[in-house]
Amino acid sequence: MQKSATLNLRVDPAVKQSAESVLSQLGLSMSTAVDMFLRQVSLTGGIPFRVALPEAPSSIDVGTLTDEQLLEALSRGLGEADEGRGVEASAAFARMREELTGA
Repeated sequence: MQKSATLNLRVDPAVKQSAESVLSQLGLSMSTAVDMFLRQVSLTGGIPFRVALPEAPSSIDVGTLTDEQLLEALSRGLGEADEGRGVEASAAFARMREELTGA
């Protein structure tokens, strides 16, 4: 099928560069990826993926804490660090990934 329509888009340069890097690894051009996206929109009758804000587990969502609760948690954490009862960052991040993915 011959392509004759042109799209002119403005995007964040860093986002474009990052996407081009990923697409290149997949063997796709930006044009092909956009064409694939538009075809999926047409086939599915909407955006072909879930569009939502990420949900943080309540255990790490400081937005749910009062100022007093946050200060108490920070003080407790600093006290644990001072006592050498901390956790390696890699282990902490692994635990967060598990909680976020449910794995």
